[in-house]
Order: sequence, then C-alpha cells, then structure tokens
Amino acid sequence: MADDSQRPIIVKRIKKGGGRHHGGAWKIAYADFVTAMMAFFLLMWLLGSTAKGDLNGITEFFKTPLQVALFGGSGSGDSSHVIKGGGRDLTRSEGQIKKGDTPEEKRIVNIKAANAEAQRQEAYKLLDLKQQIEDLINKDPGLKEHRSQLLLDITAEGLRIQIVDAKNRPMFAVGSAEPEPFARQLLLKIASALNGVENKISLSGHTDAASYSSGDRGYSNWELSADRANASRRVLVAGGMNETRLLRVVGVAAAAPFDPNNALNPVNRRISVVVLKQQYAQAVQQESAPTEAERAGSLMIDKLK
Repeated sequence: MADDSQRPIIVKRIKKGGGRHHGGAWKIAYADFVTAMMAFFLLMWLLGSTAKGDLNGITEFFKTPLQVALFGGSGSGDSSHVIKGGGRDLTRSEGQIKKGDTPEEKRIVNIKAANAEAQRQEAYKLLDLKQQIEDLINKDPGLKEHRSQLLLDITAEGLRIQIVDAKNRPMFAVGSAEPEPFARQLLLKIASALNGVENKISLSGHTDAASYSSGDRGYSNWELSADRANASRRVLVAGGMNETRLLRVVGVAAAAPFDPNNALNPVNRRISVVVLKQQYAQAVQQESAPTEAERAGSLMIDKLK
C-alpha cells in the first residue's frame, strides 16, 4: 500500500452568499395592479348604489357634446323638450320639473327655460358683434389712431358703442352738428357691422355742461344734442344700416354726463349707440305705445271727421 503522505490534498471551498438582486420593478407593477383593482371595485360599488335616474343623467351628460352644452344647438335630449334633462327627477323627459307639477306649471317652467336660453344666445351675439367692431377699427390704418375715442361695453340694456370727444380731437366743431371726417368714418364702420344682428337700436346725442349765451330760451344743448344724434343717424343709414332697426333717436344734452365729477370734461360730448337687448327694446316700445286715453281721443277725432 502506498504511503498516505503521497496522496494529493484536495481543498474544497464553498462560497456562501445571497441570491441575485432582481430590482423593485415588480413592486411598481403590483402597486399598479392593486390600484386598478381598488378603482374597479369602487366603480362597481358606485354603479350598484346609484339610482336609475342618476345613471340616466350621467349617461346623457356624456352623450351631449361640449359645444352643444356651451353654445346650444341640436344634440342629445333636445328633440322633444326645451330643457336638456336634469332636475330633481332625472328619469323624466321634461327636464327641470318635479313630480306632481300640473301641465300649466310645466308650461311656465319650459317658457322660462326658453327665455333664459334666448337671452344666453343673445348675449353671445352681442359679444361677437363687439369683437367684430373692434377688429374693423383695428384693421383700418386710418381709424386705428382714433381707437381711444371708441368705447364699447356690455350693459344691462345691451351693447353700448360710444364715440367720445378728445381734448384736441372733437367729433363735431363747436356748436355744429356736422360730424368731423374721422367721426363719420367711425360711424360708417359701425354701420357695416350693425346689420349682423336683428336687435333694435337706440341712438342718443350728449353734450357737456357749457351752455349757450341765450340759454334755454333759444338754441341750447338740447337742440344741439338732438341735431347731432340725427346727423349720426343719417351717417349710419348711409353706411348701410337698416333704418327700421332704429327704435329711438334722442338728444340728452348734459343730463347724463359720462364723467359726473367734471361736467365740462370733453368725454361728456359723445354719441351713444346702444344695440338693445330684446327685453329692453320691448320696454321702450311699451313706453312709446299710445295709452287708452290717447287711443280713445284718436277714435273721437276720427268720428268728428
């Protein structure tokens, strides 16, 4: 037997260590899965606990295009009623009407909704007209420098367009009802845009508080403001505005100053053109309508003839 000391010595070294690092991507994927499942079960719970009427209302909301919801027009839900759904009872096709309403109450509600919708559409048209006039003036090199004398704003009565005097650039010569060339051009530009809407128009002339030496007994600011309003009317009609659109042309003198703190401020001398909202135009027409006594007097005169 060979000597054991001659055998080769084999040394086995075992390396100990942890598993390979796999990163944390699985954690993100798992978190996304848990979030999705939680949202799914929450949706199922909401659908199970929501009444049928509410579900119909939600369905109609997503069926209605955004443009129709904002600006009106044909869309889902407006084929047989004015109001586009909604109200306390969403299962009813009449819209904002409660159970138990009488036919008369339903009719009143629908009329109010129709009026509100008409007023909303009218407001959009007046805003669009305001933008059109501003664009016309800004695009005209000859009138752009006079832009500061053209004031446009939306009031309770409608779109108010005012051409005001500047200290060194008046619309009319002193004591004259003949508009200066730039004022005439402004009125002509305004006239070309006014036919874009069907609203009635109110036109008024204003002066400052500087009075004539003859006072109220002769030609005064009342006559001057009325003459300037009529001169402006003629220019507007010459510019293409339909004269039947005019509801009133008045001279206000200095009774309604633009600057109440300074009666002699040049901006008080102005021409005001108001594109009236429908409700205010009707109110003006009612004020101008003959009274019962006037109608009776007219019938009496006809009989005497």
